[in-house]
Amino acid sequence: MEVNTDKKAEPSGDIPETVGRDDEERLAREAMAVRLHAYAPYSHFFVGAALLGSDGKIYTGCNIENASYPAGICAERSAFASAVSAGCRRFLAIAIAGGPEDKDRASGRTAVLPECPPCGICRQFMREFCGNRFPVILVTSEKQFRTVTLGTLLPDSFGPDVLSL
Repeated sequence: MEVNTDKKAEPSGDIPETVGRDDEERLAREAMAVRLHAYAPYSHFFVGAALLGSDGKIYTGCNIENASYPAGICAERSAFASAVSAGCRRFLAIAIAGGPEDKDRASGRTAVLPECPPCGICRQFMREFCGNRFPVILVTSEKQFRTVTLGTLLPDSFGPDVLSL
């Protein structure tokens, strides 16, 4: 296994590869599945994220709440932490699915969720590794989603390029 030992992130900048509909659907499925593992005893709002690395692997994360609220972690940052811990620092897309805990369990079938855009901290966290054209897939079901860019969600952003590192 090749491990990246550089201390700096490797911002993806312009997307090096095109993410197709099959990739988007695969990420949507993974985000929907991992959200069921969320630990959300306070908000009861379960969020899952599936992050496609340039290595072709999907890294997942879910929100984990804490009684000391700031100590919790969002699904998006959880997925990025998993990827970076595995040595991946270049990313092609992320899918995010979130909604009330009981949305999936109400009728025994997967319900349509509301769109769940990333919070401000997660947007800035993504910007550390990804450029403005990075696709953010807002999942409402395994086959229904809308793709926006990080630049749309975080215009005029501050990132590593601003520091000229």
